[in-house]
Amino acid sequence: MTKKKTRWLAVLLVLMLLVTDQVIKIAVKTNMHLYESIWITDWFQIHFIENNGMAFGLSFINKYVLTIFRIVAVTCIGIYLHRQIAQGARTLYVVLLTMLLAGAAGNIIDCMFYGEIFTASSPSYVSYWVPFGQGYSGFLTGKVVDMFYFPLIVTTWPEWMPFVGGEEFIFFSPVFNFADACVSVSVVALLLFCRQELAALSASNNENDENSDESTDKKVSET
Repeated sequence: MTKKKTRWLAVLLVLMLLVTDQVIKIAVKTNMHLYESIWITDWFQIHFIENNGMAFGLSFINKYVLTIFRIVAVTCIGIYLHRQIAQGARTLYVVLLTMLLAGAAGNIIDCMFYGEIFTASSPSYVSYWVPFGQGYSGFLTGKVVDMFYFPLIVTTWPEWMPFVGGEEFIFFSPVFNFADACVSVSVVALLLFCRQELAALSASNNENDENSDESTDKKVSET
């Protein structure tokens, strides 16, 4: 595949994944009450929750810091992806990097704009659109919409188990969204199928570190 075709493939894939992610999130947010569940099968639910933090509902970093970190990370991934396309990287590598980029960007959109354009979600009512700036939160502090829940195994711990005996055990308990899935699938696939490119990236970083150290040593010796 030519570099031009690869570039267009990356652009179209990013747009397709972002649109899919946002359509799902907006449909859930504007049609379901917070914490409402729709059972698809015994092991799959559409379960509407929101979170302030990282993927799979994790939250232990300041919201502004987290959103800014995400923006910086997406910018770095985008620059790296552009360089890989210019260097004629494998189509698979470009596709997986594009999935990673789109997944990371998808949750940034929630943080940046959802607080500005929606009312707060609640178990009592369904959220709705409002004029920009009249939403439930400010810029960069919107909540991320999650909805995919796969309780594959629901059971209880044996009574003889210390600390957790008799308590409910659920596998797999995280609730996530389409963007999270893009990130997770792309990372796993990169580790499985793109080891050569990742090894080259690691070697390049090590070489840059060595060159930086040599430059620093040279400046010190000159002074």
